[in-house]
Amino acid sequence: MKIKLDPGANITRAHPTDAGLDLYARETQIVCAKEDAFFDTGVHIELPKGTAGLIVSKSGLCKNHGITSTGLIDSGYTGSIGVTLFNHSGYDYKVNAGDKISQLVIMPILTPELELVDELEETERGENGFGSTGKN
Repeated sequence: MKIKLDPGANITRAHPTDAGLDLYARETQIVCAKEDAFFDTGVHIELPKGTAGLIVSKSGLCKNHGITSTGLIDSGYTGSIGVTLFNHSGYDYKVNAGDKISQLVIMPILTPELELVDELEETERGENGFGSTGKN
């Protein structure tokens, strides 16, 4: 997979078998309590056709500081990857330039043609949504 890095950008895979590629902050920024902050990673990628990039939270940031991130990169996008960090904790969190802030996971995707219909096939679950399978 081809990548291009802007000045100060970095992307790594900590271990050869890791699914996630680590994305890093290029600037120091405070993510205020109960708010979010945007980071331009400066990483550009050329995703293989039939794939998408998922932005996934770093487990340590989530568990230890309440910091999460999520996003989707379509295969046609080659601009700089942006990451929004959400701070769910009650205290401000300082991100330093060079800190790992999120992960990029490359996944195969399906892009089926859409067919407009009047009815969908009946299933066992049907339209039963949240909480419909019982309390577990």
